[in-house]
Amino acid sequence: MPPTASPPFSTTSSPEQPSATPLDTRYQVETPEGIDLVLRPAGLVPRALAFTIDLAIRGAVLGVAFIALGLLGQFGMGLATILFFIITWWYMVLFEVLNQGRSPGKQMLGLRVIHDDGTPIGWAASLTRNLLRFVDILPFGYALGILSCLNHRAFKRLGDIAAGSLVVYCDTPPTRPNLPHAEPQRAPIALNLAEQRALLGFAERAEGLSAARRAELASIIAEPLQVTPEQAEQRIHGIAHGLLGPT
Repeated sequence: MPPTASPPFSTTSSPEQPSATPLDTRYQVETPEGIDLVLRPAGLVPRALAFTIDLAIRGAVLGVAFIALGLLGQFGMGLATILFFIITWWYMVLFEVLNQGRSPGKQMLGLRVIHDDGTPIGWAASLTRNLLRFVDILPFGYALGILSCLNHRAFKRLGDIAAGSLVVYCDTPPTRPNLPHAEPQRAPIALNLAEQRALLGFAERAEGLSAARRAELASIIAEPLQVTPEQAEQRIHGIAHGLLGPT
């Protein structure tokens, strides 16, 4: 498609938009296979909320357990002490390793813990990051952990830095876009990647545009598509279905 026929809904960056460094908190890693992963580190607030939820769950479980075991006298209190140790030190580790890096609090907030290279968290890293919480809480109220999160580009607390771990958002799996009904068609000309994205973007946003606006945008590329302006919109939808392929 010649440059003069490029539609205004193209997804290519305009000259005014800097493309060198994105203005977000994306964290990019490269796998041993050479695949680039773009991760979204979780900030201080969602992490604090997730920890608060986990703390409330542990408190509720221990409260009920202490009341029930207290009826057994000294033997029950001994069991309660063991349970307190297990829940205090192993609650987070077990959930992180056995539940894809997600404790109940993290799962509610859509977070998970992974290694810096994007791989699932392991026993050694999970134990390290959770045992070092006693450093993060110093001198009081998680002061060192908060300062570390606020000063690290990936919002890591000291335990994460030592363990090589990262708390990220769980990205939802991509879904097939909802396109207007049309018979799949082949484009009459070769389309580069940017032009394919532009046509798909038009079809995906068609329901949110007025009929006049759709006709105006579609008519711009009617000539390269070898159709009349009135037929251009339906042709674009057909090409979009063809680019997506069968369901």
